[in-house]
Amino acid sequence: MRQAIARAWASDFMWSFRHSPVAIVSFIVAMVLIMAAILAPFIAPHTPFDPGSLNLMNGFSSPMQPNQFTGEVFWLGTDDQGRDVFSTILYGMRISLFVGFAAVTFAMILGVTLGLIAGYAGGWVGTLIMRVADVQLTFPGILVAMLIFGIAKGFTPIHLRDQMAIWVLIFAIGLSEWVQFARVVRGATLVEKGKEYVQAARLCGRSGTAIMVRHILPNVLGPVLVIATISLALSIIAEATLSFLGVGAPPTKPSLGTLIRIGQGYLFSGEWWILLFPAATLLTLALAVNLLGDWLRDVLNPRLR
Repeated sequence: MRQAIARAWASDFMWSFRHSPVAIVSFIVAMVLIMAAILAPFIAPHTPFDPGSLNLMNGFSSPMQPNQFTGEVFWLGTDDQGRDVFSTILYGMRISLFVGFAAVTFAMILGVTLGLIAGYAGGWVGTLIMRVADVQLTFPGILVAMLIFGIAKGFTPIHLRDQMAIWVLIFAIGLSEWVQFARVVRGATLVEKGKEYVQAARLCGRSGTAIMVRHILPNVLGPVLVIATISLALSIIAEATLSFLGVGAPPTKPSLGTLIRIGQGYLFSGEWWILLFPAATLLTLALAVNLLGDWLRDVLNPRLR
């Protein structure tokens, strides 16, 4: 075990990580934010989305200033309903990260599967898959996500819309981002399927599905990892955008985008902290994940070695 850890630490991947200050700082910032979101029930000083714990007299409290009615002090202030902004950020970040990770996982599974089929099978199947991808690329991803969200929500029973809103949001964002995975995997599959190890697998009688899953898939996962990391930041921003526009997370489960939308309404009345702190958190999280994705792209690109 100790030798395995030593070999991993001495690998090119870890050497590049240790000598990249941007990657180290981005990784630390991303992990701190992710762990803060996961441990929100233990870290947050208040439960912001429990109506029974709210006190309207605490509304619009300034950061680090005692409330003029109750005397309570809140680190990042409170919003119009008296909710602690620090606590709302932690709980809202949980929703944003959950939607982001789930949407990227769904997009990756769908895109990798279709990309493998399009690259290995070819013919009219591959042509059909890639033409659908080309058509989808002609529209902005956020508009595709809004269209899919609206259609899916229309098929959801009215009494289940709030409960299913998060899952519909994941479905919409995932369907809007599968194209990049499919295009990259298809190109890599076209290269790999002509190599000798694939020919040998065919001669051994392996089925097409087994060859794609057991032989080709492991050799195309490098670019997929890079796309997944960058797509995570894009998914978080897409969720925030949809929630900011009022078509994302429901008011009962507000995400960072919902908090920004709420704060935007009070920006010009002097309560700047309701918008600033959720927006800064979203920017920091997206930037850290994006920088990690850029570093992974450089490390896993053999042309840059």
